Amino acid sequence: MAKFDSREYEWADLTLILGGRDITGIRAIKYKTSIERELLYAKGRYPKSIQSGNIKYEGEIKMLRSEYEALVLAGRGTVLSLSLDCSFTYGNPSEGNALKTTRASGIRFLEEEVSDEQGSKFQEITLPFICLRIKNNA
Repeated sequence: MAKFDSREYEWADLTLILGGRDITGIRAIKYKTSIERELLYAKGRYPKSIQSGNIKYEGEIKMLRSEYEALVLAGRGTVLSLSLDCSFTYGNPSEGNALKTTRASGIRFLEEEVSDEQGSKFQEITLPFICLRIKNNA
């Protein structure tokens, strides 16, 4: 009989490998896939079908300044010159979790912005990106 486990994945279960490097200073990750959709009209006033178009992959990675600086160094002064592959793995095999991996290929960062404010204890950098593909693996 199969064992049922209702344990949910949590932040501590995330491993982010970006450009072959384990990003331990990751603070947040967000990615999505979207598709262009449009109603197709013909005779009458009601749509006849829904047409699909281009698929788009985008997201953002929030990290500590030290991780950002390592990427800047790899990009010879800017993260905007980098093209990286990335894997997001959820689960802890030592806890018996099934690993869930999502891969993003051809990540290109769209902008780099550094900001800080009085009283902050650390710096976070958010890097928005687009990529060629986001694929979930079982």
